[in-house]
Amino acid sequence: MTYAAASLVPVVALGALVLEGYRRDAAEQGREQGLAQAAVIAEIAVAPALNADDVGASTNIDDGLTLAQSAGLQDSTEQAIFRGSVLRLRLRSFTGRVVFSDDGTTSGGVSITDSDFQAAAAGQPRAKVIDSEVIRVLRPLVASASGQSVGVLELYLPYRAVADRFHAQVSRTWWTIGVCLAALYLVLALLAWWTTRSLSRYAARQEYQALHDTLTGLPNRAAFRKQADAVLDKGGTGAIVIVDLNRFKEVNDTLGHHAGDELLRVVADRMHAAIGPGDVLARLGGDEFAMLLPGRDATAAVALLSTVRDRVSAEMVLDGVPLNIEAAFGVAIYPRHGSNVEELKQHADIAMYQGKRGANDIVVYTGGGAGHPHQWLVVQAELRHALERDELVLYYQPKIALPGGEVCGVEALVRWQHPTRGLLPPGEFLPAAEHSGLIVPLTEWVLRRALADQLGWTATGRDWTLSVNVSARNLEVPGFPGLVLDLLAETGIPPHRLILEVTETALAADADEAAKAVAELSRAGVGISVDDFGTGYTSLSRLRGMPITEIKIDRAFVTDVLHDPQSQAIVRSVIELAHGLGSRATAEGVETAEVRTWLAEAGCDEAQGYHFGRPAPWPQISTQPHLEGVSR
Repeated sequence: MTYAAASLVPVVALGALVLEGYRRDAAEQGREQGLAQAAVIAEIAVAPALNADDVGASTNIDDGLTLAQSAGLQDSTEQAIFRGSVLRLRLRSFTGRVVFSDDGTTSGGVSITDSDFQAAAAGQPRAKVIDSEVIRVLRPLVASASGQSVGVLELYLPYRAVADRFHAQVSRTWWTIGVCLAALYLVLALLAWWTTRSLSRYAARQEYQALHDTLTGLPNRAAFRKQADAVLDKGGTGAIVIVDLNRFKEVNDTLGHHAGDELLRVVADRMHAAIGPGDVLARLGGDEFAMLLPGRDATAAVALLSTVRDRVSAEMVLDGVPLNIEAAFGVAIYPRHGSNVEELKQHADIAMYQGKRGANDIVVYTGGGAGHPHQWLVVQAELRHALERDELVLYYQPKIALPGGEVCGVEALVRWQHPTRGLLPPGEFLPAAEHSGLIVPLTEWVLRRALADQLGWTATGRDWTLSVNVSARNLEVPGFPGLVLDLLAETGIPPHRLILEVTETALAADADEAAKAVAELSRAGVGISVDDFGTGYTSLSRLRGMPITEIKIDRAFVTDVLHDPQSQAIVRSVIELAHGLGSRATAEGVETAEVRTWLAEAGCDEAQGYHFGRPAPWPQISTQPHLEGVSR
């Protein structure tokens, strides 16, 4: 409406300008017609009458006219006056004296100081429209005999006919211009309306796209933060949830990105259908989602997420392939776990990663676990420098053969000699490394240093095997088996004296990639150990056919083996499973002689724990006082 009103102003101004131009043109046309008509009267009527008594020899008419001249002028002008082509006629000298007038008066007329009179006296005719009714003409009076100006002819001619013709022409033109301008204004108004609607729709689309994910149509990270801030400002309690899909990369790599996109859309629809009308579901990016659950405590949030999990994990078919997708849910309760969105998201993210590493896929933040993500950034930056400055050190924990008790191998455990915080255990920095690319150079450093140390104890006559922990990320890196074999070739250590320990969760999360890497390393003679068995969610079918050298029983079952019948049953079952797969069974966390004896009687092959020795640099391993009753 503003644009339409504003555009009306130039349209009206244009019409007024055109109309004024026509007025000026009509006035100019009247003046030109008056000058032409005055010239005709002067030449045909006035000049011949003046020449009757040879007045042409005189330079002016200040002395007046003769009777013959006056009579001649009266006769010659009477017809024009009668017909109305001339309204008034005067002959005036250069001094302004009226020497002849059609009505016999000798006064009146234009003042001699008038610019038009002075111009006519100087030989320049002038015409002027007066009151839109009369054209006044002042022109030099030239005697035919001499051709010289002898005075001023003052004529008043009718302008009505010219004005009528002008008004008729202007009226037609005005209607034509008015219609055209009205059409132009209508076009401009319609264009403004269409443009305004288009811009409004475009702005709405841009605003929607700025706050929504284009793939799933869900609110994006910015919109989630905005809505969460608004809810937190109102107070009350509720939950913020971070959701991450398991094995999404495997779908992308196997079926293609189009299948991954369709998977995200299906999962988004299923989760959105499972939550309440007041809840918010957003996609933060990749396969990560977030939920805002106002008014729910931890119990209610977990109950809702159990329904969401069941719907997400229901079978779907993508490109003809049936899939079951699982997800990890991290929950942070406000205001107990934080008062702002970023803090709550960080705590929910910590809980979610705990869910990915454990058997429970819905985890409520408890304040423990891995460090904050923003602290991880600091740790990652410092860890890069630590690798460059060689601040990492290796400790080794002995593995004891049962029932004999001799040291048969050692497990390499990395420590960080931090310049300000002292000696840091793996839990302080490995989680940050695992969620960045640093785990790759870190594992390479551990392998190089551990193999170099292995050369040292081999030279002293100790034929110990070396166990090194590797991350799931290592198994995903192309060429990792080649790196391991190249390092073995450089040191000259036989492959069977190296054992790579992989967590049960890593094998379960990336079964295909892990299987390829494990198979290649196993074919070369490298031993493969399944670490922390019993705490993850490996399907036994995935162990079938995998070249497993060792299964390590988690300390959670070993610690209570003397007092808990269920732990005893689990440990015995794992030992039998390992033997059935052609593998060794190794117990972790052995801290008493009684547990050691029980494990030996149960058929366990190897054990490690504080009962045999704490982690230490390799020269100190065989001289530790803790190795009571252990053969050296």
